Amino acid sequence: MSEKHHIIPVWFFVGVLFVVYGFLIFVSGLAEWSHPPGTVEAQLHAPVWWGALLLVLGTVYCTLFRPGKNK
Repeated sequence: MSEKHHIIPVWFFVGVLFVVYGFLIFVSGLAEWSHPPGTVEAQLHAPVWWGALLLVLGTVYCTLFRPGKNK
């Protein structure tokens, strides 16, 4: 009775969360692009950049640690 158990790495789930949060932050940054808030550095559009960074990092994590990948 030798069953092979497959463990899903926690980093895969971290990647999924990064992709979801990155998408939400990126979309909210695009929505406020034409009407930036009245903060000091609003012209830098930080939500767009941070959302894009999270999307890229999440995609990398999901690709590297996807379940079923042969090592």
